[in-house]
Amino acid sequence: MEYKDYYKILDVDKNAGQNEIKKAYRKLAKKYHPDTNPGNKKAEERFKEINEAYEVLGNDEKRKKYDNFGQGFNFQHGYDFDPSQFGFGRNVKYEYRTDTNNDFSDFFNMFFGSGGFDFDLGNIFGGMGGNTMSSGGMGRNNGFSRQYPVNGSDIEADINITLEEGFKGVEKKIVVNTGSNEKTIAFKIPAGIKQGEKIKLTGQGNPGVNGGKNGDLYLNANIQPGKDFELDGMNLVSTIDLYPWDAALGAETYFETIDGKILIKIPKGIQSDAKIRISSKGYKDRKGSRGDLFVKVRIVNPSIITNEEKELYEKLREINRYK
Repeated sequence: MEYKDYYKILDVDKNAGQNEIKKAYRKLAKKYHPDTNPGNKKAEERFKEINEAYEVLGNDEKRKKYDNFGQGFNFQHGYDFDPSQFGFGRNVKYEYRTDTNNDFSDFFNMFFGSGGFDFDLGNIFGGMGGNTMSSGGMGRNNGFSRQYPVNGSDIEADINITLEEGFKGVEKKIVVNTGSNEKTIAFKIPAGIKQGEKIKLTGQGNPGVNGGKNGDLYLNANIQPGKDFELDGMNLVSTIDLYPWDAALGAETYFETIDGKILIKIPKGIQSDAKIRISSKGYKDRKGSRGDLFVKVRIVNPSIITNEEKELYEKLREINRYK
């Protein structure tokens, strides 16, 4: 039977309050409502799933019952489990009825439907005898006559990297708290990683129980603005300072790009805030494709001028035909 992760379906945290749950439900129900998606079977199934999730999480009693069952097992959405392994049909008293008249899943009806099981979670988790399993966050009184492997849950975290680190690639270390201890993990940032791209570290998530596989660690790349560059999609944006005479007469000057110095040509008569486009000198992706570099002009005056320069400025002001 498929385990339904109702929190994931509504995209809410397990500690979310009723107002947050209701808000999430209304947003998703509006998006996937059959009237909005006529003839779309996938949207229809999604709408049913959303309604089922809210039926449980929007009801405090049902939510508590659901949380009690899922607590400690690290079930994942779509996890295939055998109800008999958790007490159903193995010396646990229940009654199954066949008058189901709702449109919810078998998982829902097993717990809450009119055609579902009548059972006491306390009897299931406490009355089976046998070995007690308490590791991996499971309750101390959750006794089972058999122990089943439970996979560890995945961990997701943000990792801040500079623009230059993302462009060139770099080795970094991160300290991960798994609850029982801390561990330091070394890993590589691949050159050309994009904003929001995930780095998967296999087996570095929460540990499994009873032979279950460890979860994975996913690091979300958060690229910070660089010292001299800003990222705009695959393009880089920077600034160059020009003296008035270079802006007026044009010039050639060296400019330090993210991966080396180049000579760029300043067209005469260029104005402040104008941009000079340099093809294929922007950011690159992991396949090697590159964006462009846009150099924004900023006209500045020298902070100190000589007497000769001052005289030239005064003469220029006298003969300026635009004054």
